[in-house]
Amino acid sequence: MSQPLHKLRWSVTTLVFCASALFALGLVMLYSAGMSGRGSEFLVRQLAWGTLGLVSCVIVASVDYAVLRQLAWPVYLLGVALLVAVLIVGDPINGARRWLGYGGFRLQPSELAKLGLILLLAWYGERHLRHMHTFRRGILLPSVFIGLVLGLVFVEPDRGTTILLAGVAAVMLIVAGVRWSHILPPAVAGLAGLVVMLIQDPLRLRRILAWLHPEEHREGAGFQAYQGMLALGSGGVNGLGLGNGRQKLGFIPEHQTDFIFTVIGEELGLIATIGVLLAFALLVICGIRIALRSRDAFGLLLGCGVTFLIGFQAFINIGVVTSVLPNKGISLPFISYGGSNLVLMMTCVGILLSIARQSVPAAEANIFAAGALPAAQGS
Repeated sequence: MSQPLHKLRWSVTTLVFCASALFALGLVMLYSAGMSGRGSEFLVRQLAWGTLGLVSCVIVASVDYAVLRQLAWPVYLLGVALLVAVLIVGDPINGARRWLGYGGFRLQPSELAKLGLILLLAWYGERHLRHMHTFRRGILLPSVFIGLVLGLVFVEPDRGTTILLAGVAAVMLIVAGVRWSHILPPAVAGLAGLVVMLIQDPLRLRRILAWLHPEEHREGAGFQAYQGMLALGSGGVNGLGLGNGRQKLGFIPEHQTDFIFTVIGEELGLIATIGVLLAFALLVICGIRIALRSRDAFGLLLGCGVTFLIGFQAFINIGVVTSVLPNKGISLPFISYGGSNLVLMMTCVGILLSIARQSVPAAEANIFAAGALPAAQGS
């Protein structure tokens, strides 16, 4: 084991353990979810995707993450091309075009676009490190390729992923040295535009009203969220027992994807849900620590990007399930049924492991407060 990796052994071990534990829990809960009629179908498919994700993780972890610098534009452009393709020939499901399908195979292009955008922002941030404090280099130019991805995802429509990517992009820009005074005006304008569009979208407006007044909409737009809260409440501290959940028996639609956290809470109880929250918190802490010990600005930005992607996605999913946030349709990383996202999450873990392998001692690392990163140029 190299000396830098040895210094990050605790972070690497914890990162791998948390990701593995979450994936294993997901397999168990998917098998339980299948008891309502699908048998082991969810489990078998998730295992297949998990194997592919593990291969991706190992490959990415084994190579120098600097290779990803050359892949930033190709991955980004491929992601954009697939986002355009899904709008034209994508499978319409529940009024949205988010999947490309062929036979029994389905791919969600927005997952590749997430990685492509993070790679490109890391490449751009390193390339223009000394000028990220200016409005033109820090906001105006990045907004072009950020806006392209967000716009294509938004019109699918996929509001949840749009908000997720906007948050990750904002964090990466701030870490790269963009001034708060530059990033706040476009952020406020984007939020205002989102609110206006949501108000004009009857489906999303009903979801927001259901979130604000759950009791009044529990038989309509708020049915899924209301039943999810019942499931979490009925689980108590220790849960009803694995396989004994009742809400999955037709009361919570698509419980194996966006609302699988409710199945965990009902069957395994409060202790298990707190364990899930702790695992994600530790994963984010370890990811940030690895990013801060990267040998260059590209690794720092890339590590922060993939770490906050996992953390924000988990926060949004759990926030929706617990009615802290309106329904967004975001899966729970490593746990929810869904191959495209599972492969992406495991690839993100592989990226963090690669950064850890190439890390440097703390005294030499690019550890900077937000806005001070440009001083690292040439380090």
